[in-house]
Amino acid sequence: MTSPIDFDYEGALISCASGNRRALVQLYEQESPRLLAVVMRILQNRSLAEDIVHDAFIKIWNNAASYSKELGSARGWIYTLARNLALNALKYSQRQVLAEPDFLLDLCDNNSLEADHINEFSELAADCRTQAALYTCIDHLAPEPKLCILHAYVDGYTQDEIATLLNKPLGTVKSWIKRSLNALKECLQ
Repeated sequence: MTSPIDFDYEGALISCASGNRRALVQLYEQESPRLLAVVMRILQNRSLAEDIVHDAFIKIWNNAASYSKELGSARGWIYTLARNLALNALKYSQRQVLAEPDFLLDLCDNNSLEADHINEFSELAADCRTQAALYTCIDHLAPEPKLCILHAYVDGYTQDEIATLLNKPLGTVKSWIKRSLNALKECLQ
């Protein structure tokens, strides 16, 4: 597996769009473990997560031609596609899902989401200044609201699950998340 920094995601998508099956295999070998980790955190069900990752690669193959670098990074596009499939699976299972603002999705979907929380944001953005700004902004959040944001957007927990996990009222968790998202958005502008 190549480092995400060294792998040519855009080239792989362009090759997939032109029918190069080897490019899809390389992309699968490169990203499937990390995509599975992302989807697992959202769904909390390995069997379903594996199905979603499989579906994501089929969708990548079928829709690679629709990728446009003007809309964001190729890797971000792949993660957005997989994450949206996982969130749709949650919707069909009747779980409450957080509405995610575009600015946070753009940042989170570039994240490889390794299992180790220390490295959670290490590849969040290709641009080091954006990464440094995000670290700074997240560090400025109060501890419990910061934890809510991490549980929601890194671990894929719902607001109800976060409230249970932190033993806090649902309304408090919702307020913390809303205020924290506004603070992050303001800080990143």
